[in-house]
Amino acid sequence: MTVFTDLMAFNRETEALAQIAGRLGWDQEVMMPRGAAEQRGEESGVIEGLLHARRTDSRISEWLAQAEAPDATGQRALALIARTFKRNACIPARLATEIARVTSVAQGIWADARAHDDVARFLPTLEQVLRLRREEGQALSAGGFGVDAYDALLDGYEPGATASGIGAMFDRMRPRLVALRERVMGSGVQPAALQGNYPQAAQLALAREVAGAFGYDWTRGRLDLAVHPFSSGSGSDVRITTRVVERDPFNCLYSTIHETGHACYEQGIDAQYLFTPMGQGASMGVHESQSRIYENQLGRSRHFTSWLWSRMDAQFDHFEVRSPEDFYATVNRVQPGHVRTEADEVHYNLHVMMRFDLERALVGGELAARDLEDAWNQRFAHDFGMPVDKPLHGMLQDVHWSIGLFGYFPTYSLGNVYAGCLHQSLRKDLPALDDKLAQGQTGPATAWLRDKVHRSGSLYRPAEVIERACGFAPTEAPLLDYLEAKFGEIYRL
Repeated sequence: MTVFTDLMAFNRETEALAQIAGRLGWDQEVMMPRGAAEQRGEESGVIEGLLHARRTDSRISEWLAQAEAPDATGQRALALIARTFKRNACIPARLATEIARVTSVAQGIWADARAHDDVARFLPTLEQVLRLRREEGQALSAGGFGVDAYDALLDGYEPGATASGIGAMFDRMRPRLVALRERVMGSGVQPAALQGNYPQAAQLALAREVAGAFGYDWTRGRLDLAVHPFSSGSGSDVRITTRVVERDPFNCLYSTIHETGHACYEQGIDAQYLFTPMGQGASMGVHESQSRIYENQLGRSRHFTSWLWSRMDAQFDHFEVRSPEDFYATVNRVQPGHVRTEADEVHYNLHVMMRFDLERALVGGELAARDLEDAWNQRFAHDFGMPVDKPLHGMLQDVHWSIGLFGYFPTYSLGNVYAGCLHQSLRKDLPALDDKLAQGQTGPATAWLRDKVHRSGSLYRPAEVIERACGFAPTEAPLLDYLEAKFGEIYRL
């Protein structure tokens, strides 16, 4: 027990330092002056060097060899620490520090290129980030994590997942998604798009109200603006960001709901797991299941949108949507578009599938960074039947590759699949939920998710979290059934 206690105390300090590093990342995207990018890169590199040194400290292997866990929770803690130790031991300290430094600076370069709609400003940095991440993936693969570099990187976000498994799932999903899209677009029905101008202050006021309605604890969080919305932190300090487009309030509102899903997961983890290996979400796929079920199955449901319609009608002058039913159809309007984060539920996974194929080719060396824009534009035209009009709507739209998150994109669709399973079970357990949603009360759903998913943090493996909550192994069928039923009704298919 003394050895176990020593190991957990050491790990607690490491987890606390990681939280500080995360806070620096939040500050960089929200508050940091633009001129501080190079300095922040050095600071991030130093902190990552300290973290890497702690995560590969030789004492950890000695403690792991001798430690005896007092119970099943302790055994899970030891397993997670051992996994983290093994992964980090594969990566040279030089490489870990360089990745942290370069990706910190790269984020600002990407934002500048995005603002100027100029791919050339970003390409040299992308090539550098890709080279470093490819080296990391190769080192991890050599250490037993995945059959190749991409699998090894994917495993860092979704333990146990493989590119072949994800690819097979996408192959099963794609035909039904494409068929649904064709039926919707050929239905002759098209809800009206939202028109008008929606001032920033009013959007943010409503965004705060909506986040609160979904259970976000404002005593342990805050809402700010960022180029690309995100959630950051855990425990008693979980922060969310959104963005505002004055002609498109859904961008702000549904980005906020999405990030609130992430944040409520972190806020809902049992307090006893803070600064332990269990004190974070089980995986990015499970994390995305929370943001997507909040945003879509709950936030875009007929009954919740009827409440949201009343709040928008009260908040904005000259709000032109005259009925809750019309508003529900407008919120769920299916229309091909360039931007993943603004995509409807029918198109969203097709965006992810495209990125999955492109980043696998990048990491595997079949696609060079300099050829990415052409590859993106050709694939997008093929998949969505429309040309990319500008880089802002193409390869520059997502922040992920600038900060080296290769292997992250497929977890978005995996999260949708998990959300489909959870929603099916949630509805079975809460037959009167719609009455509450119509009043803007998501409490029963949030409480169900907190009990079934949030509270346990990383105590269970990702697929095990879903199976314990739903009573069956994860499968894409509930998601596809939900989409076909929902949009079949809206579009009278």
